[in-house]
Amino acid sequence: MTGDDLLQDQPHRRVVRIGDTVRRPTYPWSPAVHALLRHLEAVGFPYAPRVLGLDADGNEVLTYLEGTSGPEGWAEVTGDAGLTRFARLLRDYHDAVAGFRSPDGLAWFTGERGTSGHEVICHGDFGPWNVVWRGGQPVGILDWDYARPGTRIHDVAYALEYVAPFRDDAECLRWLRHPRSPDRRHRLELFASGYGLTSTAGLVDAVIETQRDGIDQVRKLAAAGIQPQVDWVAGGFLEELADRVAWSRAHRHLFE
Repeated sequence: MTGDDLLQDQPHRRVVRIGDTVRRPTYPWSPAVHALLRHLEAVGFPYAPRVLGLDADGNEVLTYLEGTSGPEGWAEVTGDAGLTRFARLLRDYHDAVAGFRSPDGLAWFTGERGTSGHEVICHGDFGPWNVVWRGGQPVGILDWDYARPGTRIHDVAYALEYVAPFRDDAECLRWLRHPRSPDRRHRLELFASGYGLTSTAGLVDAVIETQRDGIDQVRKLAAAGIQPQVDWVAGGFLEELADRVAWSRAHRHLFE
């Protein structure tokens, strides 16, 4: 492809494809993310975009990952095979990043610096919309802006909220591409097995804790003037996030 292909056009985030590259705005935490992506390139992890530098306007230049992603990614994880591949991809990332140590002084979006003594640098936004698929196989991971120091279980719990999923049947059928009401316990167990966990003990609590952490992060980013979190808070999204926590607590029996 030649010329510009507009991938996102939001007031705070204009993402453009030019040929085999993607141009995206940078943030104060972009240098840390770039260090992470360069580590993944150095260890031969094939599922992350490569950092090519900055353009004349200060946008980051990344390699373009060809395939299906965004809203179309949900359908890829509704079946057992796709869900297992999705979980395996997360495990492969965690294994690839295990040896990474962030250069001193570089801050992540949370304000934390370095690796802060945590287990790994989490992707931080590992959902079906951020995985690129071709022919039923995951071939890439997108949008690394929310990478952060944390535990592997944080990323696992974040993903499980969306793919178990911790949502009611109506949302699963209407928006998440499920053909029928999901067997949430089976899907949680399948994801855990695909990732390589030997037990599902504590996973429901981990999901609820990660949901609560998400509320705190949205509130902090909005207070710092970061978009889209400013608009989210203004639009009442914190209340929706609180409702999700309440639903998870009230329906944990579906998962255990």
